[in-house]
Amino acid sequence: MHEMSLAAGVLQLVEETAVREGAQQVKLVVLEIGRLSSVEPEALRFCFAAVTHGTIAQDAALEIIDIPGAGTCLACGATVPMTEQWGECPACGGSFLQPNAGTEMRVREIEIE
Repeated sequence: MHEMSLAAGVLQLVEETAVREGAQQVKLVVLEIGRLSSVEPEALRFCFAAVTHGTIAQDAALEIIDIPGAGTCLACGATVPMTEQWGECPACGGSFLQPNAGTEMRVREIEIE
């Protein structure tokens, strides 16, 4: 389950930010997770709760923003929605889609006190 290592990485970033800002508590962490990122949001929630136990972020709420997938067809140049890494272009039927949205995972916001 790679979500555990992702949750640990998020916690490290959150703790570094909290220390740098002199925070006493982390209240909220907002993540953006793309549908094409191969990250399972519910598994990440579970892992985040586990890795934050006993830390400055123990009681932090975790908000996940879903980023839809999109890509460009290399055959016709159309920008199309994508629900999986591989698929066909709905415009021309081509099978070479280059993802340009929905592959990311990033910390968007950290609310501290």
